[in-house]
Amino acid sequence: MGAVVALDALLDARRIWRGQPVARPPSNQPTGFAWLDEALPSGGWPEAALTELLLPVDGVGELRLLWPTLARLSREDGMIALIAPPYLPFARAWADAGVQLPKLQIVRATSRDALWATEQCLRSAACSAVLCWPQHADDRSLRRLQVAAETGQCLGFALRPSKAAANPSPAALRIAIDADPAQLRVLKCRGGNAPPRPITFPTPSA
Repeated sequence: MGAVVALDALLDARRIWRGQPVARPPSNQPTGFAWLDEALPSGGWPEAALTELLLPVDGVGELRLLWPTLARLSREDGMIALIAPPYLPFARAWADAGVQLPKLQIVRATSRDALWATEQCLRSAACSAVLCWPQHADDRSLRRLQVAAETGQCLGFALRPSKAAANPSPAALRIAIDADPAQLRVLKCRGGNAPPRPITFPTPSA
């Protein structure tokens, strides 16, 4: 058996090559909030990837966070798919947010079929963004969604309970939304370090 050689010694002797990390290009998918784009390493949503929004309760601003992006995408090619949303979307609010309603599709599915439907929409290349609300998704299921988003070059958003933060996830970006105080905590982001401190999430009145 050969002698064990310390890695530092090999580096000092220039016997191995240390590659330099390649910076990812800036995202072409801005969030619509300059303060959030500045906090994310890519300057926007990770492209062709799955993003998780982790919520203490429904209605803490998760749609308000996504509406600028969905409004922009709805003015371009591709559909916006909502897979088994927990509540019937209020069309007036979506329209007031700038989302083109003809580009909005609601897919009704049982909890058993919702992940399958999400994967098919992400993979189809017919959607610009897909939103889902999985309650009991394991690592394997989320990995399939991540791969499907890459395949279909689609933005995937999984809105999940805050307790899911305790489990690992293959999502490229994980953001926890807190209600009091109103803030965002970036738990994981591909391509760089997560911001060390929470980010204030301004209320509509602000």
